[in-house]
Amino acid sequence: MSNFRTPLSRVKGLGSAKEGTGHFWSQRLTAVALVPLVLWLAFSVASLPGMDYVAIREWLSQPFNAIAMILFIIAAFYHARLGLQVVIEDYIGSHGPRTAAIIGVTFAAAALGVTGVFSVMRIAFAT
Repeated sequence: MSNFRTPLSRVKGLGSAKEGTGHFWSQRLTAVALVPLVLWLAFSVASLPGMDYVAIREWLSQPFNAIAMILFIIAAFYHARLGLQVVIEDYIGSHGPRTAAIIGVTFAAAALGVTGVFSVMRIAFAT
């Protein structure tokens, strides 16, 4: 009763790729991390007295806000990359274009994430 595989699949050795669970958990954990970060960002920005450059720069120069914004950027881009990878794997059938699209999404997410972190650090450490 514990073995539900067909004899043919046992012979061919087909089955789980042993990596779907890790991907699933990574996406769920980033989603859980994003919930308080999005709430913090929404309430923090809504409570600012003005939305001009000086007010945002002053707000982002506070250590807690800078660290929370960096965590938000990292979690958001990693979560987006994981989600787009699933979409690409589901809807692009050919191996070559699928691999190229996943590499492109990974590089784009990394580049945008690094740009966001650099921008926050530049504002936070500006004198």
